[in-house]
Amino acid sequence: MILRIFSFLVMLWALGFALFALTLPRPAADDRQTDAIVVLTGGKGRLERGVALLARHKAQRLFVSGTQRTVRKKELALRTHMPEALFDCCVDLGRESVDTRSNAVETAKWLRAHHYASVRLITTDWHMPRAHADLARELGKDHISILPDPVRSEPGFATLFTEYHKYILRRLAAPFGY
Repeated sequence: MILRIFSFLVMLWALGFALFALTLPRPAADDRQTDAIVVLTGGKGRLERGVALLARHKAQRLFVSGTQRTVRKKELALRTHMPEALFDCCVDLGRESVDTRSNAVETAKWLRAHHYASVRLITTDWHMPRAHADLARELGKDHISILPDPVRSEPGFATLFTEYHKYILRRLAAPFGY
């Protein structure tokens, strides 16, 4: 009996991992308008995607969550080849978060402070399920719609394996307040 239960759990885990790896979310349509754009730092192409959408007026403001304290807007403008004036007028840097969960806390606080009703969430495709779930949980009943807009990547097995387990653990721990 124990062997059957263990076998069932292993099979369930393997199917879940396969589903996770094969159904990574795809980028949202560029023509979709939101009140704000949020970029979670840490991955290639995230900031560039967010700034390009902001420059095309697809949102009013951009929030970069998880920015190191030493980073300045001028540096980001140079990195993205965008005018510094765009960063001065319409980009906010979040410096409080250190991980995905605190990204969600920092982002929700910023969205509430600006009274936004919709946000485009930008992170890497393999990171989106956990980031989206954490932000949705943090926003709770605020009725702020989230448009997931993942940046495509080609993650290796180790990245997918690690992220799948982080996602499972967050989903299991969240109801208990962790």
